[in-house]
Amino acid sequence: MIGGGSDRDEGSLFACINVTPLVDITLVLLVVFMVAAPLIVESTSIKVALPKAVTADVTKPSTLVLSMARAPSGGYKMFSNGRETDEAGIRAQVTGLVKSDPELQAVIAADRGIAYGDVMHVVDLVRALGVSKFALDTDPGS
Repeated sequence: MIGGGSDRDEGSLFACINVTPLVDITLVLLVVFMVAAPLIVESTSIKVALPKAVTADVTKPSTLVLSMARAPSGGYKMFSNGRETDEAGIRAQVTGLVKSDPELQAVIAADRGIAYGDVMHVVDLVRALGVSKFALDTDPGS
């Protein structure tokens, strides 16, 4: 090089990647998912008239939520994580979940008009399938 120039040739390309737009997009997507996640969870939950309990604690979230809602024709309908199911569907789902997570906790939410024996049948069903931890969901009342 004559004249004390740089070590690079004038014709060579210097390539660099600007990651600032990638970080910006990632942060925007993170905020969108943080805002949308609670809305998605609420839309998949089944509304049941839970019994009130003054000493009720907040139930921690679980991967298995069984809801029992009164049917208009009498009896009840079963829902597993927001989707209508029956006893055979619960057996299949719980068996798979227990294999992947032996410490699985089931949360059972039953409408207050459902017979106690029917609720205990569901509790007995999940315990027979290997779920040792379960919670009965209630509405904290005053």
